[in-house]
Amino acid sequence: MTTEQQTYVAVCRLDDLTRESGVLALVAGEAVAVFRTHDDQVHALSGYDPIGGACVLARGIVGTRGGVPYVASPLHKQGYDLRTGRCLDDPEVSVPTYDATVRDGVVLVTPGARGA
Repeated sequence: MTTEQQTYVAVCRLDDLTRESGVLALVAGEAVAVFRTHDDQVHALSGYDPIGGACVLARGIVGTRGGVPYVASPLHKQGYDLRTGRCLDDPEVSVPTYDATVRDGVVLVTPGARGA
């Protein structure tokens, strides 16, 4: 799907993604963790936890810390800002993020990370 000069890949229906949880999706060959927050915002970042060394972020605990939506890695519990990918526990570490949106009840993610 192309919208506003940006290509999106359909990941799942928003109703299939439980609030405060994530799923791992393959987007153009990349493992992307897609999250739905308590207020129905969707965020996408790399599924790979650089500290734990495994693709596990989609299974992390979703919440807020100081008003920042984040996911805590299930391995060592480092928190990653869902908006920026920045590690809240180690400012030297971050994970790539992806643009994500919801259109007509479908969660869409752009291929190609925004940075790390």
